[in-house]
Amino acid sequence: MKFPNKFQTFLFILLTGTLISCTAKNEHSTPPSEPQEEMKQEVIRKDTLGLTVLYPLFDSIDLVCGEMPGKEDKRVILVAEAAYTGELLKEFQHKNIAGDHVSGGKLYKGYPCDWNTGAFIYYGKKWEFCPRDYAKKLNEAAQNGGAAFGQELLIYKGKRLETMRKDSGENQYRALCNEDGKLCVVESEGVLSLGDFKEALLELGVSEALYLDMGRGWNHAWYRDRGKVVELHPHAHDYCTNWITFYTISPTGKSQWEKP
Repeated sequence: MKFPNKFQTFLFILLTGTLISCTAKNEHSTPPSEPQEEMKQEVIRKDTLGLTVLYPLFDSIDLVCGEMPGKEDKRVILVAEAAYTGELLKEFQHKNIAGDHVSGGKLYKGYPCDWNTGAFIYYGKKWEFCPRDYAKKLNEAAQNGGAAFGQELLIYKGKRLETMRKDSGENQYRALCNEDGKLCVVESEGVLSLGDFKEALLELGVSEALYLDMGRGWNHAWYRDRGKVVELHPHAHDYCTNWITFYTISPTGKSQWEKP
């Protein structure tokens, strides 16, 4: 039998001790826990100048008609009443919406409304605010699978506009706005005159603003804050007919944070 020399014996003892030590550590150590992924923010909220400003980080927009989008639909991140409703009907009819409109890429006839001095147009991940005589734009939105509706245009190209709604009229107001290339929904924190609301929007930096229907029940809206639903005003009745609806950023999509 051949015996190992002293160096071989020392090396064997050293390797055996190291192996035992590593095995013991592995048996008693706990692997580090993986950091939990932070939930993505769907809507950025800013409270300033007596205004609540909501910037949806959206991938697409539609005008949903007939039934308000449900909170169980995780794709929806912001919903608010858009065009005016004519009569308090128990059954939904497109012709009960003020003005022609585009929903789900289809053009529908609404009732004539002189208060509609402008429109919001969306298709092909692009959006714009249009003044009167926007019928051609509605057709373009429908032909390209988009969405559109008419309303009172309060501000256009950075200038206040006169509307059938008097500037002295007091209410809690809400508008769909373009603020430095970012689309946002802006609501006054309380009751004020329409003129003061316009001035606050201009101070915020809004260049276009289209009114969104308000009043008891019509003001009911909601948005998501990192998965949690935040309601703006309680649900009061079922007579609302249409809602501008923002959908979440898809995994491969690009946020429409800025106007293309």
